[in-house]
Formats: sequence, C-alpha cells, structure tokens
Amino acid sequence: MRIVTWNVNGIRAAIRKGLDRFIDKIDADIWMLQEVRCLPEQLPPSWTIPTGSQMILHPAKKKGYSGVATISKVGMVEIGKGMKGDLDPDDSEGRVLVTAHDDFILINTYLPSGSSKDERQRYKETWMSQWRNFIHQYLHSELPVIVAGDLNIAHTENDIWNPKGNAKSSGFLPHEREWFSELLGDGWHDVFREHVGPDAKIFSWWSNRGQARAKDRGWRIDYILANKVAKKRVKFVEIDRQAGLEVSDHAPVILDLH
Repeated sequence: MRIVTWNVNGIRAAIRKGLDRFIDKIDADIWMLQEVRCLPEQLPPSWTIPTGSQMILHPAKKKGYSGVATISKVGMVEIGKGMKGDLDPDDSEGRVLVTAHDDFILINTYLPSGSSKDERQRYKETWMSQWRNFIHQYLHSELPVIVAGDLNIAHTENDIWNPKGNAKSSGFLPHEREWFSELLGDGWHDVFREHVGPDAKIFSWWSNRGQARAKDRGWRIDYILANKVAKKRVKFVEIDRQAGLEVSDHAPVILDLH
C-alpha cells in the first residue's frame, strides 16, 4: 500500500506542470492533496483521475483558495469534512477531509498559515488547538489511522535550513514547535523523522525567493503522522524533491505500508 501527501499549490497549475507524469511514476494507491484551489466544475475537462480510482474534493468556498482532495484506488468512504468546531463549523476553507479505506482511516489536513498577518496567526493558533483535540479521538483507534498534509510548521532545527534566522517566523515560532512536540507526546508518530533519523535535513517546501529551491534552502512542513497501530505497518518513507521542483513549491511525501 502506497500513500502520498502533496500540497500541489493549485491543482490546475500542477496539471499543466506535469502532475500526471508523477502520478504515473509514483504509482500510489492513495493521494492526499492540499491547496487544490479548485471547485469540481473548474477541473480541466480533459483531466481524469487514474483508472479505477475515486476522488473526494473538499474545496474552499472562496474560489482559488485552499481546499483538499483525496484520490483513492482503495475503496473509499467519506467520514466527514471539517472539525465541526466553533472556529469554522462548516470548514469553509476546505482544510480537513476524513475518509475510511478498508481497514484504515485517513485524515487529510491543510493547516492554516500565519505568515500573512497577525490576525491569521491568531486564527492559525486557535485552529491548531481545535484540530489537535479533533484528531485525538482517532489516536487510540484499533484501526490504523494516518494524519497527513501540509501542517505549516517546521518542528525541529533540522526541519529548516536557517533556524536562527527564522526563529521569529510564523511556522517556526517557539510555541508552534512546542505545540508540535506536545502533539507527538500525545502518541502520534512523525514517521518520516523516525525513518530517516533526527539529524537528517530533508525539506518538503521551498520559497520561490532567493534561489531557495535551487540551493535546497527549505522547510519540512509536510507530514505523515501515524497512530500506534499504523506505525507498525510502516515500511518506507521518502520525500520526492524532484516532483516538488517541477510541479509545486512542495514535494510529495511518500509512505509505503506493509
């Protein structure tokens, strides 16, 4: 079983840049996409999902903004959209999609960014608190549960190319990093970090400024988290940097399960 999470930075643009080529190359059973920025009727008429797959698209109400989608070759049933919390009960920004696939559960997440203004940082932090409580209900499930997506936080100094220079940047603020530590303390496993070890500096997102992409000056903000049951099934995890360089400003994170 192969599962991929990928912030595609606009699915229509990603299609034009060669998304299908990497869908064929990576050959995953399930794709969890973030920042699709597209309503169903806006998808290119000539574009189709892989044969035998189904797609659930959860767009934002605002056109050209946010949104998540899950594409699966494995039987998929929608459990729900959004967290039903008081911050955004209708999940109008299209940030959470929960699906069931045979014997496991996936939670596709696009956590808000706080980099644009203070108001959005406050929104992000409230959202983080509600989301942590929301996913906790799945943590001790007897089924494998995988939480994946763009979480817009670099957890450790090895998840960012310039930790000192970004100590006051949204996404690497001390309290955001502490929140992530507490999230793992709840019992979730950061399967990529556990697979590559604590010292590896491998990134999943690069700014379009200052030759950051060419020089690999990035952040690791795209994650796959697993509960205890799912962790036992992890076989291999990697980040496909080349796909990120060609299609999006993010690279896909690829998980293989036994």
